[in-house]
Amino acid sequence: MEVEAKEREALASRTYGKDALDHTIAAAELYMKAARAASIPGEKSRLTKKCHEVLSRAEALKKLGQDRNSVEIVEKRLKLPRPTRQVPASEQAILLRSSRLHGNIFPPWESDPDPNEFSDELFGDPSEFSLSERQKAVFAGWKRPLDIVGSGAQPDPNSQDDGFLMEAKLDYDLVQDVTTDCSVVASLCASMRHLRPGPTSILPTIMFPCDLQSGQPNISRSGKYVFRMFFNGCFRKVVIDDRLPSSSNDRTLYVVDRQNPGLVWPALMEKAYLKVRGGYDFPGSNSGTDLCALTGWIPQQLFLQSDEIDWDRTWKRVKKAYDYGDVVITLGTGRLSPDEEETLGLAGEHDYAVLDMAETQGNRKMLVKNPWCDGLVWKGVGSSEAASQATADGHPVKLKPGSFWISFDDVTQNFESLYLNWNPSLFTERQDHHFTWKPPQAIIAGSFVHNPQYSMEAAADGSTWILLSRHFQDGELEIMRNHQVTTSLAAVSSKLGFMSVYVFADGGGKRVQLSDRPVYRGDFVDSPQMLAPFEAKKGVRYTVVVAAQELPLPQYSFTLSFFSRAALAVAPAQPPFRHYAEVRGSWTRRTAGGNAAAPTYVQNPQFGVTLPQAGPLSLLLSTARDDLPVHVDLVWAAGRRVVAVGNRDLVVTSGDYRRGCALAESASVDAGAYTVVCSTFEPGCLADFVLRVGSDCPVTIAPVLADAAGRLRTHLPILAPGGAGKVRAVVSAARLTRASVVVTRSGDGGGNSSNNSAQQQQPLNHPGSGSSTPRPRPTVRVSLEYGTGPDKAVLASTDDDGNYYHQYDVDGRGAAAPGAGRTGTLARAAAAAADVGSAAGPGEFRVVGPAGLRTPEFDIDPRARGGRPLWLVVEQLGLYHGGGGGGAADGLLVEILSEGPVRAGAWEAVDD
Repeated sequence: MEVEAKEREALASRTYGKDALDHTIAAAELYMKAARAASIPGEKSRLTKKCHEVLSRAEALKKLGQDRNSVEIVEKRLKLPRPTRQVPASEQAILLRSSRLHGNIFPPWESDPDPNEFSDELFGDPSEFSLSERQKAVFAGWKRPLDIVGSGAQPDPNSQDDGFLMEAKLDYDLVQDVTTDCSVVASLCASMRHLRPGPTSILPTIMFPCDLQSGQPNISRSGKYVFRMFFNGCFRKVVIDDRLPSSSNDRTLYVVDRQNPGLVWPALMEKAYLKVRGGYDFPGSNSGTDLCALTGWIPQQLFLQSDEIDWDRTWKRVKKAYDYGDVVITLGTGRLSPDEEETLGLAGEHDYAVLDMAETQGNRKMLVKNPWCDGLVWKGVGSSEAASQATADGHPVKLKPGSFWISFDDVTQNFESLYLNWNPSLFTERQDHHFTWKPPQAIIAGSFVHNPQYSMEAAADGSTWILLSRHFQDGELEIMRNHQVTTSLAAVSSKLGFMSVYVFADGGGKRVQLSDRPVYRGDFVDSPQMLAPFEAKKGVRYTVVVAAQELPLPQYSFTLSFFSRAALAVAPAQPPFRHYAEVRGSWTRRTAGGNAAAPTYVQNPQFGVTLPQAGPLSLLLSTARDDLPVHVDLVWAAGRRVVAVGNRDLVVTSGDYRRGCALAESASVDAGAYTVVCSTFEPGCLADFVLRVGSDCPVTIAPVLADAAGRLRTHLPILAPGGAGKVRAVVSAARLTRASVVVTRSGDGGGNSSNNSAQQQQPLNHPGSGSSTPRPRPTVRVSLEYGTGPDKAVLASTDDDGNYYHQYDVDGRGAAAPGAGRTGTLARAAAAAADVGSAAGPGEFRVVGPAGLRTPEFDIDPRARGGRPLWLVVEQLGLYHGGGGGGAADGLLVEILSEGPVRAGAWEAVDD
C-alpha cells in the first residue's frame, strides 16, 4: 500500500486542480491503511506521520480555493500547456535572483492569494512610482479611486454602491493621456476581447480579487490587489494598492475609459505592470512584450517591410487564429517626419490596437485603434467618412474616436511591425530552460563558441516554437532613461542590444562555432523576446543557439522556452571536442602580411601546433573587426615558419576569406607538428585576434618566431644582377650550428624579415610590394654543397622549402604551380636534418620575388663529411620581367641566419 501511496503522490505532483486534489486524498487514505496494517510500532508511527503530512497538503489545496469547481474554471480559461520539465535548483536560483527589480521583489507565483488578504485593514504599498517632468507638472498626489472619480462618475449618483469602479455599463473605450505607455494601453485595448468579464474571461487568472464564475473583478476592501504576470522566466506575483496618480487639471495620468469614466480595474492593471517596468515615466516598450507580461501569451514580431514574408499566407493564418480567439494583434509604426504624420494620419513610433479583422470579396481590412485620447486617425486610401463609419460587411456603425478601418495592404506599407501574441493552449508541451550569460569579448563575439546552445530532438514531426526571453534588470532602465531625452524611442530601444535564435541540423546536436548553414535564422530584434517558429523533423538532433549583438551590460539572465505538441528532448549542447586551447595575437604594421599572393605573406602571425595523436582538429580564427576578411591554414611545416603555401602543403584550410572569423576543421589529422598561419586578405590590416584550437587530446601551441628572431645575421657581399653565372663562398663554424640561407633583392630591404621596419612601412604600391609594373627579377638557384664535381652532396637548396610562384583568382583562392608538393620537400628536409645529404642536383631555378627565396634549416658541422668544406653556391640564369616593368634590377643580397657564429668567405667564380 505504501508503494501505491507514493505513486499517487507522484501523480499529484505532475497534475493540477481536481486531479491533483484527488490523487493527494487517495495517497493519504493509502498511507492510513498502511499504518493500520503495520505491526511494528516505529513503522506505524512513520506511516501515520506521512498520512498527516499528505492530509495537510490536501487541506492546503482546498484552503487556497482550488476546489473542484474553481480549478476547472481556471484551467478552462487559462489553457496553459503543462510543463514537462522539472526546473533544477540551479535554475530556480536564477529565477529567485531575477525577482529583484527596481527596489521591489516579484516572487515566482506559487498559489492564488487567500481571499482574506482583501478584507483586512487598509493596505499601503511602500513602493515608489517615478513620474516624468510633464507628469509632475500636473500631479496632485496619490489618491484612492473614489477620491479621484467621485460620485459624478457613478451611473446613479444617489447610490452608495462602489461597484461601478469595476463594472462597465457601456462598451469599453480605453485611452491614454499624459502617459508614455502607448504600448501598454494598446495592449489592453487589443486584449479586451479576452479580458472583459464573462464566462470565457481570462481576467480571473490574472487579477485578484475576481469572481471566478462571472470573470468580474471585485472591489478589494483593503485596497490591495494582486496580479499574476509573466516576466523574467515565470509567472510572478505583483502586489499594488489602489492609489492612482491624480491630476490638478482635466488631464489624466493613468488609462481611462471614455465610455465608463469610473472604471479603474484597467488602471490598476496598468499600475501593476508599470511597477514591473520602473514607473509612470517608463520610456516605452512594444505591445508584444507588454501583452506577454500581462497575459503570458507567446509574443511574435513580424517586420512588415521584410521581403521574406508571404503576406497572403500570413493574413489567412492570422485571420483564422483571430476568429478562433487564439491571437491578439497590435501594430507599431516606425519613425515618421511631422509631414508624414500629418499626411498619413499616423503617429511615428507609436503602437496601435487591432480590434477586428474582416474580409469580403478579397477586400481585407483591419479595425485599428489609436490609444491616444486625441490621436490622429488614418487619412490614406479608404479613409473617407463613409468608410470610417461602416463595418467591413457594409452595416453602418459609428466608430469610436481614434478608431478606423484600414486595408491590410496599407498596413504592410505604412506600419513597421506586426505584433502577434499567441494563445499558449495551441501547444500541449512546454519546457523552460533558464540560464545566465556573460556576453563574450568583442574579439571572439563574431563566433558562437561562447554562446548558450541547446540540443533538441522531437519525438514526431511538427511545429516547435522556441521563445527566447531576456530578463528585465535595473541597468536597462537606466540606459533607456539616459537616452530618452535626446533620442527617438527606436534608438533608445536599440541601446539595449539585439538578440536572435539560430537552429542548425548538421551538427548532431553538438555545439557549433560559426553562423554558417543554419536551417533557421531569426531576425535580430531589440525586444526582450524573440520567437523562432520552427518545423522540427522526427529523429533529427538540432542545435539551438542564442545569438546577440551589442548587449551593453556585463551579464544577463535568459529563459529559453520550447512549445510543441510532441515530446521534446532538450539539453545543453555538448562541445564536439574534448579539449580547447586559445592563444591571442595581433596583425601589426610588421606582421599584417596579407594573403598568400602578397609578397609579405611570410610576415603573418604563425603558430606551431603539436598534435600528440591522430584525431579531429578545428582551428577558429576570430577578430573584433567584423568587416575584416580573415583566413586560417594548417600547413605541413613541422612548426617552422611558412614562407609560401601551395594546395598540397595544406592539411586543412578555412577556404575563402570570411569577415570577422574563419573556421578550418578536419575529421582526422595525423599526429605531428604543424604550422598555423593567420592572415587577412589585404596586407597592412591591423587588428587583434584569437586562435582557438579544438581537439580530442591536449595540443601544444607556441608562436613561431620571425625569420631572424634570435638568430645571428651574416651578410655576404651583394651580387650583381643579370646574366648567367655561378659563384660560391665557403661557409664554416667553430661548433655545430643550425642555420638557413635567405636570398632577396637588395632593394627589398634584406631578407624580408619582420625585424626590418623600413620595409614594413612601405606603401602597398611600392615596387617591392606587388606593384602593377614589377621590376625585373633575377632567376637563381641556391644550394649548400659538400665537395665539388661528381662526388658533391647537396645539403639544402632553395627548392626544398616550397618557394612556389602562385597565381590567385579574384576571390583569393590560390593554386600552386605544377610540381609543387610536400612529399619531396619533406624528404629533402629530413635528409638535411640527418646530415646525409642528397646525391641529386640542387633543384630547379626560381624567381627571386619580393618575398625572397630561402633554404630549410640545416646544420653546419665542422666534423661532417670528413672535414670537406661546405660551399654556399649561387647560380643565376638571367632576369625575369614578370609581364611588365623595366629599369635596372637590384642586386642579390645573401644572408645566413644562424644560432651561433658563422664565417663566410669571399665569392669566387665557378667554371663548370
